[in-house]
Amino acid sequence: MFKGNSVLGISLLLSLLFVVIGVVFNDWLGQKASAFLDFAVTYFNWFYLLIGAIFVFICLYLMFSKYGNIRLGKDADKPAYSTFSWITMLFSAGMGVGLVFWGVAEPVGHYTTPPYGEGSTGEAASAAMQYTFFHWGLHPWALYGIVALGLAYFHFRKDFPSSMSSIFHPLLGDRINGPIGKTIDILSVFITSVGVASTFGLSALQITSGMNSQWGIPNTLTVQLSIIGLAFLLFIISSWSGINRGIKYLSNFNMLILTLLTLSVLVIGPTKQIFEMLITSTGSYLGSILPMSLRMEPFNSEANSWVGAWTVFYWAWWTTWAPFVGSFIARISKGRTIKEFISGVLLVPSLVSFVWFSVLGGSAIHFIHNLGNSALAENINADVNGALFAFLSNIPLGSVLSILALILIFSFFITSADSGTFVLGMLSSNGDLNPSNKIKITWGIIIAGSATVFLLAGGLDAVKTISIVVATPFSIILIFISWSILKAVRKEFKKEVTQTNTENPHDIA
Repeated sequence: MFKGNSVLGISLLLSLLFVVIGVVFNDWLGQKASAFLDFAVTYFNWFYLLIGAIFVFICLYLMFSKYGNIRLGKDADKPAYSTFSWITMLFSAGMGVGLVFWGVAEPVGHYTTPPYGEGSTGEAASAAMQYTFFHWGLHPWALYGIVALGLAYFHFRKDFPSSMSSIFHPLLGDRINGPIGKTIDILSVFITSVGVASTFGLSALQITSGMNSQWGIPNTLTVQLSIIGLAFLLFIISSWSGINRGIKYLSNFNMLILTLLTLSVLVIGPTKQIFEMLITSTGSYLGSILPMSLRMEPFNSEANSWVGAWTVFYWAWWTTWAPFVGSFIARISKGRTIKEFISGVLLVPSLVSFVWFSVLGGSAIHFIHNLGNSALAENINADVNGALFAFLSNIPLGSVLSILALILIFSFFITSADSGTFVLGMLSSNGDLNPSNKIKITWGIIIAGSATVFLLAGGLDAVKTISIVVATPFSIILIFISWSILKAVRKEFKKEVTQTNTENPHDIA
């Protein structure tokens, strides 16, 4: 398995070393990660905000530019999956567990501790929804889209291996096959393993909280580790089925359950207020996207800390997911034009996220602000892991919907594990689009171990801090990925125009 594959060998050793350090020196790891987080948020918040805005601009530019008709594949290639299956798979991989985890917790958290102004007011409620849309809208999908676009373009159209180093050919040439290229691939694989492990950790925390609220099962580390073990076994079964069966079917199932849960709360909950919040929050988000993208508070330390704790954290967290989600989206996007690809990756998942947060988070704020249910806010802020279930317990059929939510979380859990290990196998096997089950299961073991590290090091806080530490180098790599993509498509377009003019000289006039 390791013979002749230095990327696989070294990245596995790095990931295993992370697991060992996390288990043996978990206090030390937590302290060092927290110190680095404080340093990054204090001195480099401007960097994260700036590059986040740049990636959105690049994606929109490519979508509406003359390069939009370039196909991710040969000119005669057609999409490998239906648009519905394509959207459900990229959405399940890209948001899944995080969307369910923060669906209630983030809007309510912003409402009680807003980005500006006084908490628990009408203004705070509006700001809470606006900033939740901001954190889950175009910016994360632009990060994913940049990586996915680069991988799909250079593999399906230019016939390079489906590895991160291939994207750098316009900048590095044949040096992508040397130490520089191998370093890029190793770093990408390691960051991906940490990003997938953070999903494992979040899922285990939320599932055990849900089981505790529904059936009184103790929310202990032992139970959380048992959930990870069970998910690992189920993932093996799904992984064996391959991408065209296991991941595809699970993704469609996820979207079905997500839709059912959303519609149920929409009908049972404050329907009128939900639609009002969706429309006005979307308008506020679109109208304020540029000021929010570049918002810093150099003369207000408290407000600046809020930006660091939420926006900067999210931009760094999305970066840890970018190699994983980007690689998976690239794998399923052959045959689509750049315009079609960016439209699907940027706009559709953002809209689905807006609906989800309006229904779940907007309903929770309605109960707290309009109906005076302050106890709900206290329960949600006291236990972020169980926020969704605290909210569902306040509406009719809450116990039934809580079971539905648990099924959704667990299904997203398995889908993320399946797609994550698939990507890890692909990236660590010289871009093999169908990595062996042996490699995928090996990565599954490593990810389960890394998720254990997160839980030992402090649960949600550890997920947040360690993710930012690991993501920092890849933030810089993303800048060069963008540069390389722009350079490649400009060169191709110029070449095609030259050939057309040569074949049809009368068109020059």
